[in-house]
Amino acid sequence: MSSQFEQLGNKVLLRRPLNVVGAGNMRIGDASTVGKGSTLSAWKTTGLAMKGLIIGHDTHIGEYAHITCAHHIVIGNHVLTGRWITITDNAHGEYTAAMLECPPIDRPITSKGAVIIGDKVWLGDKVTILSGVTIGDQAIVGANAVVTSDVPSRAIVAGNPARIIKVLED
Repeated sequence: MSSQFEQLGNKVLLRRPLNVVGAGNMRIGDASTVGKGSTLSAWKTTGLAMKGLIIGHDTHIGEYAHITCAHHIVIGNHVLTGRWITITDNAHGEYTAAMLECPPIDRPITSKGAVIIGDKVWLGDKVTILSGVTIGDQAIVGANAVVTSDVPSRAIVAGNPARIIKVLED
């Protein structure tokens, strides 16, 4: 499997079973792990510029994660996630009355932008991060949060949608 990736660092641990689609569009840094039962997908679709999925070094993705990239997702260095997280930079179509007439599977894939997760970020269990979101360095995202907008560095966020609970100062 390692030869299929655009780049796979040293001492990377990919726990099986693992579902990987589009490994040629993925880079995973040294000493990172992806938990069992996870799905990593990075596939080219019409109309979106594929920049790929990048996972930094010493980053640990929990079991049963679902990370789906049709444009660009960056997960920084020293990131820790809980189980059952979802990170996506895409959706099935726009949310308009006309689009609702089309079955979801037939709608064109769209993206509001890249997902960028900074260094030393902690994502709790069952966190969902949607397209166009940037999470700053050293942020903490509470379990079950749905992140629909940017999170500043050193912020603690929780809820659906995620809201700032506190910003940690020096």
